[in-house]
Amino acid sequence: MKKVERVNIIMRYINNRAHFTISEIMREFNISRSTAIRDIREIEAMGMPLIAEVGRDGGYFVMNNSILPTVRFTDNEIKALFIAFMATRNQQLPYLKSRQSLAEKLLGLISENQQDDLVLLNQILLFEGTNPNNPDLLDLSDLPHPLLEKLIQIILLDSYVLVSIKEEKEIKSHSLYILHLYREKSVWLIEGFDLQEEKSRIFSVDDLTDIEPYPEKKRVSEKKILNQLRKQEEVINLVLELGPKAIAQFRKYHPLKVSISYTNPYQTTAILRTFVNVNKSEEMVEFTNWLLFLGEDIKIREMPEGVLKGLQVRLNFYCP
Repeated sequence: MKKVERVNIIMRYINNRAHFTISEIMREFNISRSTAIRDIREIEAMGMPLIAEVGRDGGYFVMNNSILPTVRFTDNEIKALFIAFMATRNQQLPYLKSRQSLAEKLLGLISENQQDDLVLLNQILLFEGTNPNNPDLLDLSDLPHPLLEKLIQIILLDSYVLVSIKEEKEIKSHSLYILHLYREKSVWLIEGFDLQEEKSRIFSVDDLTDIEPYPEKKRVSEKKILNQLRKQEEVINLVLELGPKAIAQFRKYHPLKVSISYTNPYQTTAILRTFVNVNKSEEMVEFTNWLLFLGEDIKIREMPEGVLKGLQVRLNFYCP
């Protein structure tokens, strides 16, 4: 957590209390005593009225004329938060074990009329995986992979990790510099730079058996890693023009590393530039299926011969 963000959160934390101690701040925010004291002094310098209590176990009293206003939510903000909670059911996202306590705190902050609106929304809105006979009953497991939260906690502290991955019938270790952690097709994936193989690799979190920080003595500098990645970037070999229908399909789904550039202010036309590895048959098939998913509202500027043949084979199959 960045210092500015931490100081703002501490301000909110102590603003809701009449009294607090340095030890309490240390435990709550997992920071050292010296860091906690420096943050409190900065908060005092900003104008928050604090009175130091003398003594071994002393702390600080917060005067009533606090500088921070009470947090209040508009009706639309309440609905947005509630719908976000509903939409994440069965998504196996991290930290969702805290969702129930968050919902209870949210309900405690709002009026009875707002609570009635949320009850009605819960009855009307149904998302994927919701049981229509009982919206509160989860059809699928709502818990993510047990190591997903641990992975995120370690990444927040350090991007260099040592992961153990189940590959076929054995478990292999990989030292990675984490580039991204993302979810695609209901699967969490780790994209990282393999420090031994010196190339980008992607692993499924479902295959993860263990994770720990990577020793500092064996690391490659972040600057060197990024330079190597830039050198390994493939040359663009696919360029398409997309119309409004193809853009709508693109927004529904697209591969992680594929992006478009809009060519007018109304976002009704766009250019897609990317690299397709024609030597990987599995990637070719998946990419060909995705191009067909985009539909007919595309114009080909440049396309590898392998991709073009793949499209022709698929079209001949459907229209002999």
